[in-house]
Amino acid sequence: MLRSDYLAFTFGAIRARRTRALLTALGIGVGVAAVVILTSIGATVQRYVLSEFTQFGTNIIQVQPGKSQTFGASVGVINSLRPLTIEDAVALERAPHATHVVPMVQGNADVEANGRVRRTLVSGCGTDMARAFGFTTAIGSFLPPDDPTAPRAVAVLGAKLRKELYGDFNPLGTTVRVGGERYRVIGVMEPKGTMIGIDLDDTVYIPAARALALFNRNGLFEIDVLYAAGVSADEVVGGVRRIMMARHGREDFTVTTQQEMLDTLGSILDVLTFAVGALGGISLLVGGVGIFTIMTIAVRERTSEIGLLCALGSRREQILWLFLGEAVLLAALGGLGGLLLGGMLVGLVALAAPDMPVATPVPYILLAEGIAVAIGLVSGVLPALRASRLEPVDALRAE
Repeated sequence: MLRSDYLAFTFGAIRARRTRALLTALGIGVGVAAVVILTSIGATVQRYVLSEFTQFGTNIIQVQPGKSQTFGASVGVINSLRPLTIEDAVALERAPHATHVVPMVQGNADVEANGRVRRTLVSGCGTDMARAFGFTTAIGSFLPPDDPTAPRAVAVLGAKLRKELYGDFNPLGTTVRVGGERYRVIGVMEPKGTMIGIDLDDTVYIPAARALALFNRNGLFEIDVLYAAGVSADEVVGGVRRIMMARHGREDFTVTTQQEMLDTLGSILDVLTFAVGALGGISLLVGGVGIFTIMTIAVRERTSEIGLLCALGSRREQILWLFLGEAVLLAALGGLGGLLLGGMLVGLVALAAPDMPVATPVPYILLAEGIAVAIGLVSGVLPALRASRLEPVDALRAE
């Protein structure tokens, strides 16, 4: 039997039972489409989160209170032997290749001005924060370079917070109450958007030392050290660790590079993408059961046809490959249909939300189609073996 005969026989069998073939392929198609959609969602979330983490650059080192344990979780916030202080941040300015050092304290408080009250994020930071993270002021200026341990009571408003409290009125020079304490407004930031669910525009920025007093804390949340591009992160980390060890006398702090954070986050998101893809794979297994059922029925219905082929001289392996080919073709066509459907839905999402970094992981797509074909092959093996083992005389007598 020639290859063209194999193809003609297989396509002919599918055309003769179009509805059944369509429903069978649909089961595989839905599974492949589910894999495409779910893995695209996972890849989109991964790209979005990574872009959020890297929008301020990748040359960042975080110093957090407390020593990381062997399981990787920092217990510094609740078990720090010595808190991070403003003086620690000042000392880290001497670290090799450090360009900016930003002490950070955050919390929520009521902000009152112009007869309006709004509960929002209060970010206590250093004067270098705007330059370090690319923030720009729309009017006025950012926090001045005062004595970091005794700064003046000045505040800078985020764009959204300014709108909520003052409308279009210029707030420079006015007084705003943050947590009941009076601050003079010296600037308003340009819109910055959100970062991992935090609205940077709905924020008031005050000096870190003032924030420590406001929230009655004795230590900073973290100190961010930014270093020059092209410099080895290990060299900067070594300098930071030496300075902190000299000040604290022991390593009761955690130093983490931005790349380490991205690697950890990327690993977690890769697992997430694989997990949602596996959920879509369940639909492929259901489709495989459908192919097995349909091919079993087909063998029973076409018993006399198999007997005729045997009588005409077809060998058992040829009968086997005919039915295997039909099962694989059904799975392949269903998989291609699923790819088209999933691709169209992902494309519609990209059109509806152009700001979302929609991505479709090609390896998962190819894997889904390959699995669909493999499922078709496996599902068709038993029915095909049964067909190839039929005795010609018994098959011809079947009705």
